[in-house]
Amino acid sequence: MIKTEHLVKHYGKVKAVDDISFEVAKGEIVGFLGPNGAGKSTAMNILCGYLSSTSGKAMVGGIDILENPKEAKKLIGFLPELPPLYQDMTVREYLNFIYDLKGTTLNREKHLAEISEVTGIDGVMNRLIRNLSKGYRQRVGIAQALVGDPPVLIFDEPTVGLDPRQIIEVRTLVKSLGGKHTIILSTHILSEVQAVCDRIIIINKGKIVADEKAATVAGAVTNLSNLTLKICGPKKEIMAALGEMDGVTSVEDRGNTDADSTTFFVTCAGGVDMRKPIFRKMAQLQYPIIGMEAQGLDLENVFMSAVSDEEEDQGKKRRKRGARK
Repeated sequence: MIKTEHLVKHYGKVKAVDDISFEVAKGEIVGFLGPNGAGKSTAMNILCGYLSSTSGKAMVGGIDILENPKEAKKLIGFLPELPPLYQDMTVREYLNFIYDLKGTTLNREKHLAEISEVTGIDGVMNRLIRNLSKGYRQRVGIAQALVGDPPVLIFDEPTVGLDPRQIIEVRTLVKSLGGKHTIILSTHILSEVQAVCDRIIIINKGKIVADEKAATVAGAVTNLSNLTLKICGPKKEIMAALGEMDGVTSVEDRGNTDADSTTFFVTCAGGVDMRKPIFRKMAQLQYPIIGMEAQGLDLENVFMSAVSDEEEDQGKKRRKRGARK
């Protein structure tokens, strides 16, 4: 549904987007993740037709956004970081204005009623936008993106400035839109993509440094998985049994957690899921496992690993160029 090929964008001597290529399938929710200044918003603005690229292609529904922007934009609903709201309009007036602006042909009353219900703003339709909370204004911003029922939704930092409760509400809303709509969610908040997205693209300094399914992205950038175990039984025997298992590289005693259990930190070889083998082994030895938790596989570690690896590679290239000179 969305495809970019060798996309590049220069601002003078600065390369904000550096030869990125990716595809997003129909109904997929993709998180575009990166630190501030990584090039996320620039890439989103190119996809929406707000900016032209220096080179490369950006296509939506098979239509080149640069060659045929009017037709491509009909397929896109866009929520920029700052929602384009008219503060002196009521929510109803504003959505009717957007309906006319987009040239929507769907039944006006039914369509806007459906959008207001989905976004949870049906109770504030007659209120001035300037009198709404930040959370409700963000919902109105999402509602305007849904006008015309576009197949593609692009959200740039949709929860910025919201309180924790509002963040959860907006994330739940975005998640509910997946399937019917293809969604790109640009953010620098790690928990955002973990909670909402099917797939994660990590961008740093204009380059894609990881592109994987959310469930497997950790394996793309790290070669170790770690487990914290709480096991009842004799420490030495448990440590020896764990240490002898194929796939376990190290075992550390983290001390007692209660009267008869000990916490162990187990490092496993990359790509090997040791949870079931460890469970079976401890059950065979009759040492009950009362707690097991994967460690080191959260998105924060993945993100830092991917960004650090990319910066290290760039540093090596600079040193090689310097050596040649």
